[in-house]
Amino acid sequence: MSKRFQTVGSLLRPEKLLAYKRQIENSDKIKYPFYKDFDGYEETEIEATKDVVAKQIAHNIPVITDGEFSKSLWHLDFVWGLSGIERYIAPHGYFFRDLDESHQYETRRDVGLRIVGELGGKSHHFIHIFKRLKEIAGDAPVKLCIPSPSHIFGELSWSDNIGGVDSVYKTPEELKDGLIRAYKEFVAEYAAAGGAILQFDDCLWEIFADDNPNSPYTGKSVEHSEVRGLAETFININNALIDFGHDLGLKMWTHNCRGNYESRNMSGGSYAKIAGLFLKGQKYDRFFLEWDDDRAGSINALEVFQNRPDAEIVLGLLSSKTNTLDDEARALRILEEAAKLIGKDRLYLSHQCGFASCDSGNELTEDQQWAKIDQGHKIAQSYWGE
Repeated sequence: MSKRFQTVGSLLRPEKLLAYKRQIENSDKIKYPFYKDFDGYEETEIEATKDVVAKQIAHNIPVITDGEFSKSLWHLDFVWGLSGIERYIAPHGYFFRDLDESHQYETRRDVGLRIVGELGGKSHHFIHIFKRLKEIAGDAPVKLCIPSPSHIFGELSWSDNIGGVDSVYKTPEELKDGLIRAYKEFVAEYAAAGGAILQFDDCLWEIFADDNPNSPYTGKSVEHSEVRGLAETFININNALIDFGHDLGLKMWTHNCRGNYESRNMSGGSYAKIAGLFLKGQKYDRFFLEWDDDRAGSINALEVFQNRPDAEIVLGLLSSKTNTLDDEARALRILEEAAKLIGKDRLYLSHQCGFASCDSGNELTEDQQWAKIDQGHKIAQSYWGE
């Protein structure tokens, strides 16, 4: 098995855990982390986490997560755990492109976020989750995955949470400052708890790609200077936390995605169009990038990393959305092309995303998931010989 093969983070949840997750999805009269609202939920989560950690170790995954079994959605559980946030069932969910792309597919609706007080990140439940994972994993390296601060800034600012008479934050600038403070409180406690690797997950980079047909920021009527200004705000927010994490001795990683909900995606947009901003401008130590299909565009976008010799790139050439094994020849070919641009020793291989960004998971079985993971090891061993 090869340490050059990596996993993004999430894995398919077992049915005994999903039974609780479905109840969570349909109620907004409960309080995160929901353990007190459902008898047996915490115990089931703990046992499922022990099982998935053991399976990761057995399958030689080099950096362990809890499979994100503690989450319902890839990003919102973290936000629910911030002080000053109220969760509610919204009039509609997020909208994804359906499998045949003929119409939109609506997600679950418990995605509403209401700011009801100053945001804070102290005593977050994710610190408890991390300590539990570390104890279960033993000597194995572990990482914690949370949404990037810029992604959450985007979601909170594109709502009715700011600017109103009764709003906690009157302007986007006030929201930005409050969110950064909350994240710093969390990151400081994570480092103090023994954290070594913190991964920021992000789904918004591609809205700034002008070849993305699903973005509100494309088209001739768009004021491109304003769009670039917003992109730079997103980058600056992330870099503020990356710098803070580095000062605390953390490795800061990121995973970028175009949406992953029950094997469906949200958008297009190539890396070439955003490389000069989001790849070159963010100070992450490791980038997990989504390159499983043609939407990502040419691998030549990696050229922006040529002057960043310390940045490591995990190429998501394999698909977590399909139930069949991936094209090994394609993966090896693109790895060779990438190595010519930035060197073989800076590259890793992964699937483009986790297998269950939200608890319902992608449309494959657990056996198919582990078979795809084993294939990833096989391809990496073939290419790196290690």
